[in-house]
Amino acid sequence: MQSLTPERRKELELKANDVRQGIIRSLLSAGSGHSAGSLDMADIFTALYGAVLRHDPKKPDWPDRDRLLLSCGHIAPVRYSAMANFGYFPVEELLTLRKFGSRLQGHPERVKMPALESTSGPLGEGLAQGVGMALGAKLDSKDFRVYVVTSDAEHQCGLHWEAMMTAGKFKLDNLTCIIDRNFIQIDGSTEDVMPLEPLADKYRSFNWEVLECDGHDMASIFDACERAKQTKGKPQVIVAKTIPGKGVRYMEGDYTWHGKPPNKEQADEALRELSAARERILANV
Repeated sequence: MQSLTPERRKELELKANDVRQGIIRSLLSAGSGHSAGSLDMADIFTALYGAVLRHDPKKPDWPDRDRLLLSCGHIAPVRYSAMANFGYFPVEELLTLRKFGSRLQGHPERVKMPALESTSGPLGEGLAQGVGMALGAKLDSKDFRVYVVTSDAEHQCGLHWEAMMTAGKFKLDNLTCIIDRNFIQIDGSTEDVMPLEPLADKYRSFNWEVLECDGHDMASIFDACERAKQTKGKPQVIVAKTIPGKGVRYMEGDYTWHGKPPNKEQADEALRELSAARERILANV
C-alpha cells in the first residue's frame, strides 16, 4: 500500500492552507455561505484532489476520471476553493461566489462547470446518485471509482439509507462514501437533534467496509483512501473525524458557524491566523 512521503505531506498541508484562505475570501466576498463545514473539509478535499483521485484539470470531462460528488452541497466553498487551487479555474474567480451569473453558486450546479458531477442541495441525495454512477461503471466495465462526500447530519434522511442498502446489495466496491463527522448541524449537536451513533455499526450491518481517519491528518486520510481502494466485494465508508471551523480558532467547535460567513474584521483575523499557520508548516513546527 502506498503512503505519503514527508515532502508530499508538507506540500498537501500547505495546499490545504491555501484552500482555507480561499474559503474565507470567497465567503467574505459573498456575504453569505457556510463556514464551519467548508473549513473542516479542507484537508479531505486537498487530499482527494492532490493525492487520491484520478483526474486531470486540463481534461475535466475525461471519461475515465474518478467521480467526486458533494452530497452536502452547502459546503460548496471548499470544493470550489480546492478545484481552483488544483487548476480547474483561476483562484480569483472564488470571489464571485453566490454572485448573479457566477459559475460558483451557493450549491454546486452540474451544468455550470465540468467535473462538478452532480447538482446538490437537498440533503441525502448524493449517495443515491453515487450508487447509480458506481453501478453504471460496473455494467460498462469501467474502472473509475466514485467518491461521495456526505455530512453526518444528512444521515437523518431516509434516502441515504436506501442508497446504503442498494450499494451493499450490489457489492459496489468501486464506491467510497466519506462522512464529515463533525457532530454539528444548524440547530446544534447531531446527537441532540437526532442521534446517529453507533454510526459505524450501522454501516457494517448494511455490508459496508468501515474505515476511520483523522480528517485533519493528511497521512491518515490518504491511508484510509488507499485501504478503501484495496477493498473487494463491498462499498466502503470513511468516517472522517473533523473539527467544525478547523483552522480558525474562534470558529472551531462552534455550531453557530455552520451557516454564516465572517465579516470583514473576522475574515482578517482568520486570514492572519491561517498565514501564521502556513509559516509554521514551512518551518516544520
